[in-house]
Amino acid sequence: MSHYIRLWAELNKVKITIVVTLTTLAGFTLAARTIDQRIIVPLIGIFILACGSAALNHYQERKKDMLMQRTKNRPIPSGAIKPGSVILMSFVEIILGVWLIYIGSSWEAALLGFIAFVWYNLIYTPLKKVSAFAVIPGSVIGSLPPMVGWVVGGGHLLDERLIVMALFFFISQVPHFWLLMLKYGKDYENAGFPTINNVMSPIQIRRVTFVWVVATSLDAVMLVITGIFGTLFFKVLVVIASIWLVVIFSKLLRKTDTEFNPFKYFMRLNYMLLIIIIAMIIDPLF
Repeated sequence: MSHYIRLWAELNKVKITIVVTLTTLAGFTLAARTIDQRIIVPLIGIFILACGSAALNHYQERKKDMLMQRTKNRPIPSGAIKPGSVILMSFVEIILGVWLIYIGSSWEAALLGFIAFVWYNLIYTPLKKVSAFAVIPGSVIGSLPPMVGWVVGGGHLLDERLIVMALFFFISQVPHFWLLMLKYGKDYENAGFPTINNVMSPIQIRRVTFVWVVATSLDAVMLVITGIFGTLFFKVLVVIASIWLVVIFSKLLRKTDTEFNPFKYFMRLNYMLLIIIIAMIIDPLF
């Protein structure tokens, strides 16, 4: 049984889908200024929908995954599960997820969830095969789950606070991916993906990544300015986290750094994002 649970978790990229679910909860609490039963069914729906999209992505990239060291042991390339079973599971999860969001909230929230699926699986995933800059339009995906939560919580899509929040999740996705390119770029090249590594030198990628990190931090400060956070504690925490991130990532500007570890910076960016997400969820409750 544990084997099948691990297999299901890997196919559905559960670690990532949990974060997607948390950003949806963050959008809800910021709009509703509370946590109540309204979010339960839509939250289950967004989790299942994200799982379905992740599983479909495994199917879509199964041939490329066979060629990459970091992905060759994934369930489909390793032969742990047949491709047909994965695509069937993914469609069931996608349909169920959208339906749960709809019955738990509204057609508007369900449409946003469906757009997230379309953008990830039908736009971003194919685009990765033809453009080294696919991550920029692809990062729109990160902004959609919190928008679902916002709508479920009774918020309006044209609210300036939502726009700033959506922009934050959009911007933060880009440095995430390019840090991975600094670590796994050669692997992606061997699989036939166009990579930023063939367009820029490593130091150029690091500099551009730093610019995107600064933009992420500035938008985090904008979250404070626009009134997303109400308590002084979380306002100060977000500003400090933003400054800390810029200071840490300023080291990317060094021309030589024999100890440079892209994954270390990748995790530091994750820590900052986690702090912001948790602040978004907890702050409205006070």
